[in-house]
Amino acid sequence: MRLHTFRGGVHPPNQKHLSADRSIEVLPLPPRLYIPLQQHAGAPALPVVTVGQKVAKGELLAREHGVTSAPLHAPSSGTVTAIGDFTAPHASGLPLPTIVLDPDGEERWVEGEPPPDPFSRTPEEVARQVGAAGIVGMGGANFPASVKLSKARQAGVHTLVVNGAECEPYVTCDDRLMRERAAEIVDGAAIMLHALQAPRALIAIEDNKPEAVQAMRDACQNDARMTVLSLPSRY
Repeated sequence: MRLHTFRGGVHPPNQKHLSADRSIEVLPLPPRLYIPLQQHAGAPALPVVTVGQKVAKGELLAREHGVTSAPLHAPSSGTVTAIGDFTAPHASGLPLPTIVLDPDGEERWVEGEPPPDPFSRTPEEVARQVGAAGIVGMGGANFPASVKLSKARQAGVHTLVVNGAECEPYVTCDDRLMRERAAEIVDGAAIMLHALQAPRALIAIEDNKPEAVQAMRDACQNDARMTVLSLPSRY
């Protein structure tokens, strides 16, 4: 496949060696969690819990509000201790409406039926399921993924692009994710292809991540719809 390029670009020292060979770690559970209600583009979510309420992990804390919005779920089981404006982890330092949750350490999951097989659902149902899960993009706008899916399907896209470039200096989280969780990424891409009704996926990875390139190629070798592309490194 012919790769297109662009003029310019810079090549800063990437310093990725500082963390590229360190495995993904699970952080210990903190004694208090601050959950901003504005973690996505559009309108902030609206709380559906009250102060003093005990919640299970995965339980709905706030529902979406408006067309472009996303719900929020409890990252751990515990007690809601406050709802109000708190300083957000953002360069602006501005306060945001926030739910404060004190974990109980039990990591008790909410009861309910397991999620349905996405391949047995229509594309519209998959988009709704993605929306109900509160999944948003990892870019600067954190755009709700369900909105992206719906608009892309309506536009009749023919190709899903999985962005594994990760060109920023120092950053290696995508690199490690592709090395360690390649099969899960391919499973997710297959679900997106079904939701979009698109015939192919291109997985784009910069050539300074050879281990990730190989891991992804191994993971999707049995799915002819997916192609892994190694791109020149450029920031």
